[in-house]
Amino acid sequence: MDILKAATDWAKAELFSTPFFVLFGVVFIAASIGFWQLGKTDIARAYIIPTLVAGVLLVTIGFGLFFTNKARITQFETAYQEDATAFITSEIDRTEATLKEYTTVVFRAIPIIIIIAALLIIFVNTPSWRAISITTIAMLIIILLIDGTAYARINDYNKHLVSAQKDNRY
Repeated sequence: MDILKAATDWAKAELFSTPFFVLFGVVFIAASIGFWQLGKTDIARAYIIPTLVAGVLLVTIGFGLFFTNKARITQFETAYQEDATAFITSEIDRTEATLKEYTTVVFRAIPIIIIIAALLIIFVNTPSWRAISITTIAMLIIILLIDGTAYARINDYNKHLVSAQKDNRY
């Protein structure tokens, strides 16, 4: 049952962190509305679409992750009761694949995209490209912040699973 508790605790921690995507998404959407209503300069008007797109993406990511992890809580108990060994093996495989994705996407690709966006700010002097680049950087930093903590949680969960499997603690 220790593994089931660890799995449930991990999913509940994810349920706590994923609404932050939604929160920041709503902030971006509100900023877009603000730029639309109050923006008088070219650069202010250029932020309307990029901040709206970033907001919608963050809200979509947040809700997608929230409902996926909410469903996992009940699935964990069922899968664990059916076959604890298979559950641990499948969870180890899933967490290791997720850790590899985090390493590739979150900790390699996102910083590269941030660097490219920063270079665009320097070398492209149009309001729309500056707004797109700055909004992209802001959105990706939020993703890095939230996913950095998620990486730490799933890494700890993975270590717990591997330890339990090694010691045959189901």
